[in-house]
Amino acid sequence: MMERRVVITGIGAVTPIGLGVEGLWQGLRRRQSAVRCITRFDPSVFKSRIAGEVEDFSAADHMEERRARRLDRFSQFSVAATRMALADAEVDSAREDPDRVGAMMGTALGGVAHGEAQYRNFMTGGVRAVDPALALTVFAGAASCNIAIEFGFTGPNSTNGMSCASGAIAIGEGFRAIVRGDADMMVAGGAEAPLAPLCFGAFSIIRAMSTRNDDPLHASRPFDRDRDGFVMAEGAAVLVLEERGRALARGAPVYAEICGFGLTNDAHHMTAPRPDGKQAARAMRNALAEARVAPHEIGYINAHGSSTPLNDTTETASVKQVFGDHAYRLAFSGTKGYYGHALGASGAIEAAICALASQRSWMPPTVNLDRADPACDLAHVTGPGMDIAPDYLLSNSFGFGGINAALVFRRTE
Repeated sequence: MMERRVVITGIGAVTPIGLGVEGLWQGLRRRQSAVRCITRFDPSVFKSRIAGEVEDFSAADHMEERRARRLDRFSQFSVAATRMALADAEVDSAREDPDRVGAMMGTALGGVAHGEAQYRNFMTGGVRAVDPALALTVFAGAASCNIAIEFGFTGPNSTNGMSCASGAIAIGEGFRAIVRGDADMMVAGGAEAPLAPLCFGAFSIIRAMSTRNDDPLHASRPFDRDRDGFVMAEGAAVLVLEERGRALARGAPVYAEICGFGLTNDAHHMTAPRPDGKQAARAMRNALAEARVAPHEIGYINAHGSSTPLNDTTETASVKQVFGDHAYRLAFSGTKGYYGHALGASGAIEAAICALASQRSWMPPTVNLDRADPACDLAHVTGPGMDIAPDYLLSNSFGFGGINAALVFRRTE
């Protein structure tokens, strides 16, 4: 049996820096943060009062208005990003064999923010004030299930809830579903809509978020010595993954190839990374092994780079474990300075960025990196970005509970 290879043929994005593949790309090229003071609710009771909000999004632009009203923002993001990705891939879902197309999604909180709003309705107006679809919106699986319903895909379907690594995990599982022959095409990514008082406040209470409220544009600053926590964001990204021979046969546009996926757990702590970075390093090594790529062949890493003191230094140490002296030569950047940390959507947004960077031969900078932490001493891409065309790229995503995920991408001509 011939080896099945997997390429990315479509990208859909709903992010604070732009909508759609070109909106995302232009947002990256502007090299400016989109973090602002929160407008979705009154954050004055919290120490952190800033976020990456998605502006100019209308669900009715991406689905029937009646359908949009039945979905919460989390599911709207999921369906909208998928529609954008399918259009970008030039896929007509009605012409596909539905059994050979599936959906894999990731999220940290799913529809919990919508549930929070409905609880307020219940307390003020009783049970009759509650959305009748509440039970169908709060569970994480609503992401991939609503995608399947919207587009008629009856292939493999799952939404994982593995915190901030879940979007990357969904893409990795989508990749493997095609390699195994379970599907010929997968839509895979992550979605998050966490900007509600209780959801937001839960992270503020544990002091994980930046309190640079008077300077939100510079609050998310991965690897900078003055970083003080992550900035919460909302958003979604979905990739169309396709068996390579099939994609080439139909003349599909190709951004990059996915060729490796690694997944491990620290088994250490629910919030703090394992200090030695051993399991994060093993996730990268496993992804490289599956891709059959040597460490020195990686030319760019899109870091998890959450802008938290512990995570950024631990990630740096784990990269050095895997890449040795080459760690100081490969291009390295974290893009959360642009849009904040969209939790379960972040890994998918960053996979989309890797695919675009590979196709367009420009690696985005780490915005707001003014003075690198001495413990974060890699070859950071800053300023205008870097015009290079690496053969292989790697993306890291780490999450609460000690989850470590890594994806390897191959440049295609």
